[in-house]
Amino acid sequence: MSSVTKIQKAILSLPEADYLQLRHWFNELDWEKWDQQIEADSESGKLDFLITEAFEARKKGALIVGRNFRKS
Repeated sequence: MSSVTKIQKAILSLPEADYLQLRHWFNELDWEKWDQQIEADSESGKLDFLITEAFEARKKGALIVGRNFRKS
């Protein structure tokens, strides 16, 4: 049995409170890794095209700054 299979079985056997705690921890870990990747991509210039696109859209009037477009 692989380590992953053992971990999956262990997770399935957790009490609900422990499962929720693990799920919260894992979600936080994912967000931390995501933040680190975004930061690295930003520092390396991989995201510069987004700034360029935003400035171009604003010049064309297609980007409205400071408005909330959420539907209630």
